Amino acid sequence: MYDYVIVGAGSAGCVLANRLSADPSVTVALIEAGGRDKKQEIQVPAAFSKLFRTPYDWNFNTTPQKHMTDRELYWPRGKVLGGSSSMNAMMWVRGHRADYDGWGLDGWSFDEVLPYFHRIEHRVGSNFDGTYGTEGPLWIEELRDPNPLTKVFLDACGEANLTRLHELNEPDNTGYAPTPVTQHRGRRWSEADAYLHPVRKRPNLTVITNALVERVIVERVITDDSPRATGVAYRDAGGASVTVAANREVILAAGAIGSPHLLMLSGIGDPDQLAAAGIDLVAGSLEVGRNLQDHLAAGWIMHTPTPVSLVDAEKIGQVIRYLTTRKGMLSSNVAEAVAMVHTEPGLAGPDIEILFAAVPFLDHGFTDPPGHGFTIATILLQPRSTGTITLTSADPAAAPDIDPAYLTDDDDMQRLVAGLKIGQEILRSPAMAPHVGAPMRPDHYPVDDADTEGFIRQYSETLYHPVGTCRMGSDDTSVVDPTLRVRGVAGLRVVDASVMPRIIRGHTNAPTIMIAEKAADLIATP
Repeated sequence: MYDYVIVGAGSAGCVLANRLSADPSVTVALIEAGGRDKKQEIQVPAAFSKLFRTPYDWNFNTTPQKHMTDRELYWPRGKVLGGSSSMNAMMWVRGHRADYDGWGLDGWSFDEVLPYFHRIEHRVGSNFDGTYGTEGPLWIEELRDPNPLTKVFLDACGEANLTRLHELNEPDNTGYAPTPVTQHRGRRWSEADAYLHPVRKRPNLTVITNALVERVIVERVITDDSPRATGVAYRDAGGASVTVAANREVILAAGAIGSPHLLMLSGIGDPDQLAAAGIDLVAGSLEVGRNLQDHLAAGWIMHTPTPVSLVDAEKIGQVIRYLTTRKGMLSSNVAEAVAMVHTEPGLAGPDIEILFAAVPFLDHGFTDPPGHGFTIATILLQPRSTGTITLTSADPAAAPDIDPAYLTDDDDMQRLVAGLKIGQEILRSPAMAPHVGAPMRPDHYPVDDADTEGFIRQYSETLYHPVGTCRMGSDDTSVVDPTLRVRGVAGLRVVDASVMPRIIRGHTNAPTIMIAEKAADLIATP
């Protein structure tokens, strides 16, 4: 019996375990399907793609995407302490003021959530102006040894008349800047490093690893026959079923795929879908698993005659340099600079991100590049297309169907085409032109918009930012209310990226941690 049972030791779960167990009068259990985060590739920043399709990864794939040549896209998600913060590109990009104001929810406006970002951040370097973010547990630094091509990209953005930002986390993030990273002295600083490991020895905190949660246990309250979450059942590493009771609350922090999946396995969701899977209905909630949004990325991957790209990162000299100084190519987060741009005037915030990686990032890093190169990726920040997470089976070990429904709205394609044209302008700038060789992927510049669309359908990939599948709202059809309580079931909350009503114009790790910090306050003061 614990007071709080948290499912998922990712970005949100680590925050909750720390903040809730700070009260010595309560007991907290944190349950994680993966194992410890001791593998060296977790610590070395540039090595994150080496964790893809390993035991540290949930190794998801989408359903065939109708508007993307029927491809099944690979979606890595962290299955380890720290979750995806143990295998992401460490980019600290909070988003635009309009993102949070646009949610339209009491307590969640930009001005109301900003103090939680400040609580998180421990900023150093040129991205810090000395007025906030000095005492938080999460180190946010500038890259110690950025690639020379990154400065070329930044100079090219200036020549393209984009606005130079002091740093990427200004309230209006329209413009360009180097990427702030969640690193400390050249090493990844995950949420497990920031929040969990410093408090692992608290006597009131129990961390259970290699435990696949099968369902939330829901019982009927005798007085009014209403459902209440009272614990979880999980499968341990040996395959045995174990039950853990929660005296106060069960908190799902399993992410935009795992949390809706667990709700449905527990009988909370679309009644027809649950019935088809043979799961008894506990609480009808049609939006569980709906409203799935993700950032889709299409890019120019170019050869370069300048032989300084991260293609050489694994050479012995770079390995020795990293091990002895924590500098060199292996200290890179790969995506070293960003420009947030508008494809048309009058928008509330940027609709396209131009991301620079000083390496040809082919097929999530699985394909070795044929020489030096770099990537200029175009990311759709505010997609209109939304998808679903749906059950495939009542077996908790069976992955759900993931259908992001990419490009089902024509506006998404039009904005990506416009964003790729901005990327081409940057490639043609005087600063960058001497460093640009022939196209690597695609192997030619598109001849017209139709050709560009074909390239987008053939090569676009996720930027690893799924959100929205347990939508937070003030309306009765939302999955959780503005205090993150699951509608229709007492004692149950969802705290992770799945509660975002709308995807942000940034990267999703920062707001996920913010949501968890705010949730800890909401839980502690019911």
